[in-house]
Amino acid sequence: MNKEKLTLELQTLERKLMLLLNEHGSLKGELEHVKGENVELRRALQNREEKINSFQNQIKITKIVDSIAVGKDQEDANQLRLTINEYIKEIDKCIAHLSD
Repeated sequence: MNKEKLTLELQTLERKLMLLLNEHGSLKGELEHVKGENVELRRALQNREEKINSFQNQIKITKIVDSIAVGKDQEDANQLRLTINEYIKEIDKCIAHLSD
């Protein structure tokens, strides 16, 4: 009788161990998925921060052009703005190539 009780307890313990191992595997997979998602979100956040910085730089340059334009006629100011915007686009392309 004692041996039967021990066998039953051992079977119960084995069953619980299998459940724990299955749960552990499931949680481990979920953790890997969440880590991957975290990496993707960090990249997206970094890209957005870079875009925000680029827009802020464009705003600063526009303000500079506007302050320069006070002493010049409007056509010269527009040409200066277009030239600076082209420079900004080229710089952004260079930054994109460097970050790859």
